[in-house]
Amino acid sequence: MLRRLASVRHTNGHRTPDDQEPMSPSPGDDVSHPETTKSASGGLASVFKGLAGGKLTKLPPPLQPPMATITTVASQPSRNRSDVLPVTSVLRGLPQEHMEHFARLKTGQLNDRIAGANALRYAITDYPLNPIMEVWNAAKDLIDGDNPENARVAGWRLLTECVKNTSATDFERREYFRTLAAPTAHPDDFHLQLEALEHLTNSGRNVAGFYYDIFPLLTVWLANTFDAARLARRATKSTKGKNLATLEDQSFARLFSLIRDVIKFNFKYASDAVDDLAACISVIDAMVTFGSIPNGKLKACIQVLSSIHCLVPGRQKEAWHTLSNICRSHHGQSTVRILLDVLRNAPPAPDKEKDRDVIRDIRGALTVLKKLLGKSAEKGYPGVPLALLVDGLANVCTSSSSRVSTEILRLINSLFDDGDGIINPLIAEEHWSPLFSVAAQCAAKNVPAALKDADPSAQQPTVTKDESESGDNINHQLRTFINRVEKLLTEEKPDFFQRDECMRFLAEVHHVLPDSAAALLLDHFKEFRSCYPSEVDWKKNLELVLEGIYLDRGRSAPTRIQALAMVIEIYDFLCLVRDLVEEESIFDLVKRLLSGMSVETDAVVLQETVTFMVRVAETAGAEQFDFILDTFKNIVCKEVDEPNPSTSVQKPSGAQPISDQPIAVGGQSLPNVVTKGYVRIFMRSMDTDAAKAVKTFNILIYIAGFATCETDARLTAMKLLFRLRADFEYRVYLTSHVKNESIAATLYRTDASFARKAAEDAAHPPRLARLDQSGSPRPPIRGASYTPGQTVEKSGPIRPSQQPRQIPYQGQRLWCLPDPEALPESPRSTPSHLLFSYTEGVDGEASTEASNAVLKMSSWLNTLLNIFHQGSDWEIYSFILAHLPAQLSDHPIFQDAIPQLQELRGHICEVIRTSRFQEPPLVSGLRRPDVANCLFHSLTMIVSYHQHFQKLDEDEIVRAFLHGIADKTAKTCIHGLSICCYELPLSVSKSLDMILTRMSQVITQPFVAMHLLEFLACLSRLPALYSNFRDEDYRVVFGICFRYLQYVRDKKHHARSTMHMSEPSTPNIVVSGSPDFLALQAITDDLPQYVYALAYHVITFWFLAVKMPDRLGHISWIAKNLFTDVDGSASNEEQAQITLDFMQRVAFSDASDSAHDPLFNKENFGEIQQKRWIIGNSIVTVKQAKESGWAEITRRYPSGTSSYAVRVDFTPMIAQRTADGSDDAAWDGRFQMGTTLLPSHVFLQLLAPMPQMSDPAARPVPLPDEEAIDRAIRLFDRNSAVDGHKVGVIYIGEGQTDEVEILANTIGGPDYHEFLDGLGVLTRLKGANFNTQGLDREYGTDGEYTYCWRDRVSEIIFHVITQMPTDLERDPRCTAKKRHIGNDFVNIVFNDSGLPFKFDTFPSQFNYVYIVITPTPRHSFASARLKAKQREEAGRKAETPFYMVQVMSQPGFPEISPAAEPKVVSLTALPTFVRLLALNASVFSQIWATREVGEHVSSWRNRLREINRLRERYGGIKSAQQGQPNPSPPPNMLGGGGGGLGSSVVTSPLASGGPGGGITQQSGLLGQDIGASRPVNAVRDSLTSLRRSSVATFFTNNSAADPTSHRSSMLSTTTADTEVMFPAHGVDALIESVDFSKWI
Repeated sequence: MLRRLASVRHTNGHRTPDDQEPMSPSPGDDVSHPETTKSASGGLASVFKGLAGGKLTKLPPPLQPPMATITTVASQPSRNRSDVLPVTSVLRGLPQEHMEHFARLKTGQLNDRIAGANALRYAITDYPLNPIMEVWNAAKDLIDGDNPENARVAGWRLLTECVKNTSATDFERREYFRTLAAPTAHPDDFHLQLEALEHLTNSGRNVAGFYYDIFPLLTVWLANTFDAARLARRATKSTKGKNLATLEDQSFARLFSLIRDVIKFNFKYASDAVDDLAACISVIDAMVTFGSIPNGKLKACIQVLSSIHCLVPGRQKEAWHTLSNICRSHHGQSTVRILLDVLRNAPPAPDKEKDRDVIRDIRGALTVLKKLLGKSAEKGYPGVPLALLVDGLANVCTSSSSRVSTEILRLINSLFDDGDGIINPLIAEEHWSPLFSVAAQCAAKNVPAALKDADPSAQQPTVTKDESESGDNINHQLRTFINRVEKLLTEEKPDFFQRDECMRFLAEVHHVLPDSAAALLLDHFKEFRSCYPSEVDWKKNLELVLEGIYLDRGRSAPTRIQALAMVIEIYDFLCLVRDLVEEESIFDLVKRLLSGMSVETDAVVLQETVTFMVRVAETAGAEQFDFILDTFKNIVCKEVDEPNPSTSVQKPSGAQPISDQPIAVGGQSLPNVVTKGYVRIFMRSMDTDAAKAVKTFNILIYIAGFATCETDARLTAMKLLFRLRADFEYRVYLTSHVKNESIAATLYRTDASFARKAAEDAAHPPRLARLDQSGSPRPPIRGASYTPGQTVEKSGPIRPSQQPRQIPYQGQRLWCLPDPEALPESPRSTPSHLLFSYTEGVDGEASTEASNAVLKMSSWLNTLLNIFHQGSDWEIYSFILAHLPAQLSDHPIFQDAIPQLQELRGHICEVIRTSRFQEPPLVSGLRRPDVANCLFHSLTMIVSYHQHFQKLDEDEIVRAFLHGIADKTAKTCIHGLSICCYELPLSVSKSLDMILTRMSQVITQPFVAMHLLEFLACLSRLPALYSNFRDEDYRVVFGICFRYLQYVRDKKHHARSTMHMSEPSTPNIVVSGSPDFLALQAITDDLPQYVYALAYHVITFWFLAVKMPDRLGHISWIAKNLFTDVDGSASNEEQAQITLDFMQRVAFSDASDSAHDPLFNKENFGEIQQKRWIIGNSIVTVKQAKESGWAEITRRYPSGTSSYAVRVDFTPMIAQRTADGSDDAAWDGRFQMGTTLLPSHVFLQLLAPMPQMSDPAARPVPLPDEEAIDRAIRLFDRNSAVDGHKVGVIYIGEGQTDEVEILANTIGGPDYHEFLDGLGVLTRLKGANFNTQGLDREYGTDGEYTYCWRDRVSEIIFHVITQMPTDLERDPRCTAKKRHIGNDFVNIVFNDSGLPFKFDTFPSQFNYVYIVITPTPRHSFASARLKAKQREEAGRKAETPFYMVQVMSQPGFPEISPAAEPKVVSLTALPTFVRLLALNASVFSQIWATREVGEHVSSWRNRLREINRLRERYGGIKSAQQGQPNPSPPPNMLGGGGGGLGSSVVTSPLASGGPGGGITQQSGLLGQDIGASRPVNAVRDSLTSLRRSSVATFFTNNSAADPTSHRSSMLSTTTADTEVMFPAHGVDALIESVDFSKWI
């Protein structure tokens, strides 16, 4: 084909024959060819011929082309051109906005023209113009060589876009071609010129319009380009280092490709005629057959035939036929000698450029000799002497021609394998070293890295297509030979004596060995210890392993790792014999290993290398250690300077690419592999070398804050940095337990949360993002970078509400929890004795006198602050959000970073206030409140550092929490404010009115009410915070509770009307005459029951919080809200009744219950008679001494019991004579002492008879004096007047994890005992007359003392295991203790073990909640005692210790506590805080435990129901009468401040003991033996100090409002009708009846 091209001359008018018309274009190419074609220029073939000897065998890597300095061109006037036309008259397809650019291109200054050209380039791409010749004509002069470079580049770019127009005519295409082919183009612009021609011809497919001119142009270009490439190649050879492919080389290759495509698509191929060669062979064959060849011409004939045999495949068969005839003739030996002489007498190093004929003869001789070696002497073929053959091969193997080397290797391959796997007998018994030496010489030339199966993309040597396809290149032959040698080695034949020679050959050609052969060589070295110092060439062999295998990045990872293992083995041996070798040799070995690490691309190899270097760093000196760290650091930094795919890990063979960049092992980047090495070095040097640890620590901080480093590497560094902790002595240690999974769950960073979110999104698919005008999704307005270095500009603090929530994509998650592989090694359980977080007088560097050092945690906080200020990748930002709170809980670790903590506090408060924190990306599925929640968690931990803050700083913290209450962050902020109540009381008190106002606005938010009410319950127990409250402030608190109750009632009515429980999150209430909605609730509705009871609890305690003189003013408003339903009707819930009952008892007195006097008995007062009545919701018992005048009145009501002793003292009467004159003395003293009195007399004297006659329902119900009543009263008294709770207290000593070991504890630390003293009152158990919740009160089996706590409503008995005796001999499993705490719903765990507490430590199905208290920082038992002693000596100046409190609950148990997330609380506030947590948890657990059998009934409600049962049984009042509200009694009726008839107005019609009263269930407490409610010596009224007026006060509150005596009011019979007549039924009547404040 090339000869034919060479014969074509560039003469116009000559046409090709018909059979050489251009070939048809490929399908789909719309190309119109001329009917006739002209002959192309004849220079192309000659150029090809000239290039035959200069063909590249390996393209050097790319080299940045020299660029001319781009200078700013001064404005020049545009050239005067005759084609300047008005813009609007020539542009028919150009958009209006681009007309200005065209005008600048056509008539502007040079700089304006350049700008216009650049702008129009994109316009042409977006709006193809038809025609575009105007643009072409306006811009074509920009490419002239006289113009500056920037002008030429702009012109070429614009013209290139113009030629892409597929609608151009042939005339226009010819104009394009002439302009592009103009010789005026600058030589430096050839690559742009070639690119334009490629687009014009559609990569050689379409030459319409310039068919006759394309070949002459390509001929000229090819010659010029070759010369330029050769000069550039010579210039690069003189430079050191790796040669890079020049721009000329690239252009040369592209031009070849274009020529090929032009020929392929525009010519009809025809085979060259070789008839002359066939004729030549026929003549010689005839001479051999029928005559003889003259002696002087034999050599020439042999050379011609061998050349044809080698170079002309089509005539190879004919040539060998003639040669075989010659060899089998008498010229056979002469032929062999001629062929060997060609090899032996060839120039020592024939050059393929100068000695082409010699090269041709050598190749021909080699091919014929190969044929002869395969023939046997039996067939008449002459033999080939091996020695002469080897000499000849050794002579010609130095040739620079790769073809010669290929033929040599082909010949050698035929000796080792005849095609059937048999070795040629000629060499079977010979030494193979000479042949191996020849093969090694051939392998040393032009061998690419692809021979080793390393990088398929590596450039191959320049070979012809036929060669590459047939396997006739040197690579194929060398591979074949090495594979044959490898096979011989693996066969392990016993008579194979050339094994060592084979291994030496493999070692000599190690640079081209495939991985399997390299593995064989390594095994040989290992077996014979060839790399050990005992061998003479050990250094050479070790260098071979290092350079030839390990540092060869073209090899596979397993092979390189095998070489590394051998190097490690040698290193270990050298360290053992350090005294016998040079010290530098060990360090040099390390340097050699690290020499290629900075350009390493395989993460598997890098990981193994890093692992070894970590081990080296442990024992390395300072110089070696610094060298290792710096080498590691270069890999991390290299990613910034060279961000290309080669820096990532090579994909395994056969793996499919999943992104533009290769993925490393396990999905990790190369910097991450190195970062893990840093982490290992730090962990191992913590207890061995402080200086090394400090250096590594600083580098890890650098990586964590390196914004352009790979994200996974930064996360790896942060995983260690966030796990740093310090103990009480500031000794640094690493924790493997980070309590932040719940925070991570809010960010969908746990498997469970992500699965739940995925399920939710699958059930409710999100809306698609709105599309912009281009049809692509609109980018987020605000956000952070998704990949390093790519950030989204923040434009506003608030994300638009219309943006959809995207489904999280798991592939984007680089971290999640739990993360068992967060640290590459398990950390030590003990703190470091070398590293400290703070030491007096140490500035952070390793001391010269001591080996310890201080870690500058301030640098770590500064890094975090920089990330917060500057923004970062979302993976980094979310990781910080989830891990920062846990680390902030450890105070000693940040002892030297107080200024940074203050700055962090200010930053968090500021971004919360301004809403300028980083927004999560849309694909994360998160919203801004989710991020704010995490910030609030960190701020809650910062509260514990308040001793370092100013008062204004503390106020700002409280305001930040206040700011978040109105958002979806309300729950987190409420929990934070709960901690502030204990730690920042002054700041909370200052903002308390705003806090309550804000809370009143979020009462209806889902899942907020419970936490809000718990906060109010907490606040009610801290009177110092609300000491300045006014009535309006108290009403805000009550209003919050009432609003929730009204919301519940509204939902209840809706549920009843629809008969469908459509609001599971809303609790329901018990109403008279209606089914028990609470009993019908599903299991998931138990939480609202707790919240509903909590609302009444808050009302009760806040009423007690009101100052006594002000309580009266709140009663009417509270009563109205308690008994008014949402629709305005009356509501008579049991809980409302007992709440008002309690309010009546405490409205005018803070005195507690008074107990029955045991001294009021027959021995002291004579005969005593007893009578009982039911008055309203109370049982009145009157015990009357018949003769002494003393009486004891006991009042039992739902909320308590009161007992009073009174004495009736009658006034003596004057004796009078009777009318019948009888003895006057007989009447004397009739009414004096000794007069018989009955209990009914006292009772009737305290009642006005008329009102009871008007309303039977209001009459007292006398109870018969029978055993059933006595039994009922005893059962009633066994219902405690307070709600009883039992809570276990467990102490875990240092290092304890076993259940028995923990239960056997009898003592605890000093802080533990201080905590117990604040938790309750130490009380003796023996003889106790209160409910001890199962603790033994007689024999002391459960200890002598326990801790108790009681208020007006609740009572807690603490089962303290350290107070219980331990007898391991009789009770080795401590079951006596386990039976208590194992049945306690709630247990407090004081964990001094230094280990995380596990929920299943004490297996029990009844342990619902553990309140775990952990010291922060952790300390030993001895250190705790030392610290306690120091605090005792320092007094108030002592630093208060802090403890972390976390509420752990059973799976499925709702979050019911502000400490569900760990909170840090000072020891001062710890007992109060934990006691409240335990009380709330116990209340909820009681509700939870009864969720399957019905609602939980409190003690007060149970007492109310017992009273209603007695009334229903003995009062004769039918249940049908219930449900009707009763009028209030007149002021002189039995009622009163003690709660007696204050509850009697809610008498039987209002009671709920019957069918209308909900569940009639007897409390489980009735079966318990609890005795009396108070001790004998409790506070009670004195028997000698009470008067009859006390009775009036006890029964009525009228004394304050009516100055008349109680007795006179009772005897009065002239009451007005309004005093007797009751108001109409309805809600007003009910409110009027219960509002006892109007009776006073």
